[in-house]
Amino acid sequence: MNHLANSTSPYLLQHANNPVDWYPWGPEGLQRAKDENKLILVSIGYSACHWCHVMEHESFEDEKVAAVMNEYFICIKVDREERPDVDQVYMSAIQLMSGRGGWPLNCICLPDQRPIYGGTYFRKNEWTSLLFNLADFYKQKPEEAEEYAARLTEGIQQYESVPFVKEQPTYTKNDLERIITAWKGYFDKNEGGMGTAPKFPMPNNWQCLMRYAHLANDEVAAKAVKLTLHKMAFGGIYDHVGGGFARYSVDGLWHVPHFEKMLYDNAQLISLYAEAYTWNPDQLYQKVVDEIISFTLRELTSPDFGFYSALDADSEGKEGKFYIFAKTEIEEILGDDAEVFCIYYRITDDGNWEEERSNVLFRRESDDNLAKKLGLPVDELLEKVETSRQKVFEARSHRVRPGLDNKILASWNGLMLKGLCDAYRAFNKPEYLEVALKNAGFILDNLVTLGGRLNRIYASPKSSPKERTLNSPPLLWRGVGGEAFTNQVVAFLDDYANLIDAFIALYEVTFDEQWLAQAKKLSNQAIKHYYNQENGIFFYTAEDDEQLIARKSEIMDGVIPASNSVMARNLKKLGLLFDNEQYLEISAQLLRNIFPHLARYGSSYSNWIMLLTEEVFGTYEIAIAGEQAEGFRRQMENNYIPNKIMLGGKKGSLPLLQDKFGAETQIFICKDKTCGLPANTIEDALKELNRE
Repeated sequence: MNHLANSTSPYLLQHANNPVDWYPWGPEGLQRAKDENKLILVSIGYSACHWCHVMEHESFEDEKVAAVMNEYFICIKVDREERPDVDQVYMSAIQLMSGRGGWPLNCICLPDQRPIYGGTYFRKNEWTSLLFNLADFYKQKPEEAEEYAARLTEGIQQYESVPFVKEQPTYTKNDLERIITAWKGYFDKNEGGMGTAPKFPMPNNWQCLMRYAHLANDEVAAKAVKLTLHKMAFGGIYDHVGGGFARYSVDGLWHVPHFEKMLYDNAQLISLYAEAYTWNPDQLYQKVVDEIISFTLRELTSPDFGFYSALDADSEGKEGKFYIFAKTEIEEILGDDAEVFCIYYRITDDGNWEEERSNVLFRRESDDNLAKKLGLPVDELLEKVETSRQKVFEARSHRVRPGLDNKILASWNGLMLKGLCDAYRAFNKPEYLEVALKNAGFILDNLVTLGGRLNRIYASPKSSPKERTLNSPPLLWRGVGGEAFTNQVVAFLDDYANLIDAFIALYEVTFDEQWLAQAKKLSNQAIKHYYNQENGIFFYTAEDDEQLIARKSEIMDGVIPASNSVMARNLKKLGLLFDNEQYLEISAQLLRNIFPHLARYGSSYSNWIMLLTEEVFGTYEIAIAGEQAEGFRRQMENNYIPNKIMLGGKKGSLPLLQDKFGAETQIFICKDKTCGLPANTIEDALKELNRE
């Protein structure tokens, strides 16, 4: 075994038996590179990454390739989900060098960690040739390597940075319209989503567009959102047998997925489809939410209600094998009922994708149209399909399962906690709130330290992470520059941002102020350790974390919204709830800095655009005070009001709730520090909203 044998990361453990002399990211391997004046080979991936597995099998398991790597390089393997800070630095380098990125990410660096070359997947012969050339280049032309590394590192440090904007602009509806109009040019008006292929769900994009469509009465945006939600739910990217979405589709029809299932995608898609149901009550949306939650509880939930990170794309060494079916297999499972099931999910004798006679289940026709073609009542068709689906699910459960990445990450658990709260908001199912509260308890017990800071990772129980972080002194080691930093208690801005967001959501569905208190404590920690007052932006790493070659800020929204945009929205909400001017000013400063960039490409700034939308249309604070607060809250949630914050309860200490508790339960509609007359019914409260 190499130096990865004691890792907790499933991804690193996958490489522990490679003939490559891998080190985890840390002082041992980094110092050895300096001592021996060897180039560092940083290879970054994650356990569910298909092409990471392919490159491992082709190159890292090959004795001859490993011999080259071990001879000329110090080889360091990084789990991007454990160390997103390292991934950010070298992903910036790859994007600057090639204009594209992805995983596996392979970067060749000088002994001081500054990169000189990199890329993603390399075939074996190409990889070996590249390694020989780079080793020779460094030996023959070290000055050139040094010069290039200096220029590239400067670029990394400036990449995705924005200048400080002092003057507060006036935001208008015209600003929003200009941004959304430019964005519309990227819509796929036939199949939904953006562009052609590959296609990613991008939940935050569609949530942003849905809110804008509603508030601005934009029918084009509304149509694009509905089309996309429908096509994704019908596509092969959705697991029609067991629920849950794969990471993306390789084609433009949402048909053939890249089969890994990630917690972060599914958590955000719960939020998206739940909110969409309140906006446009479609039973398909409710079905998707319920099935994603069932899938998550069944396959991504620990016994103590922490949520695991991912399911692999591969099983038995083959991508998608767990999920695909030959028609003969379906016929064997279902007998006479196979015909309707195969028509419904477009299963054919020849197969519907590249693997011979194999089928990815997907849909193209509505239930009404298909029932009419088959001469069946819709209810009978759905009953037949559901009975067959359960039989196929049972048969599939006996297959060799894809690998599980059992890391429990603070950031992604925050996304899932928020998703559960949003689902409870939309559908009022007590079981959703019950799971949310159990997960919130797990987070407080295991991911928040005694000092009030976060721990990003809760590893498997055998490593006793709770005992280590809460009851034992943290393990310290020296960084490259000699600084002491904590190896075991480390978190990044997204961990704070997404948990703060989740705790605010949990307050809004329970009116239990302990969750707001937790959100406020974490916000204060984030401001203290991550906020750069001079530049008006949050760094991704804390000031006492390991110092890499660049201290980055996460600004552009991706598949997961950028931690800065989430913090900006969090602080706006908390500033209103606590009447805290510091929070409001930081939020305003963040948006001022980013505003000039929003029209470039809306998809990369969708969470910022949501904040801008709230600034333009205003944010309603809906305070419900009294014994019937919970019942009124449930009724109010049936109405789609995307630019609102809910607060209240039978009692409460928030500034806006002062002097609002009386004999009757009342609803107060507040905006811009002004409240209207109290309403005694939901109908009257909605009239007050409409007057605004």
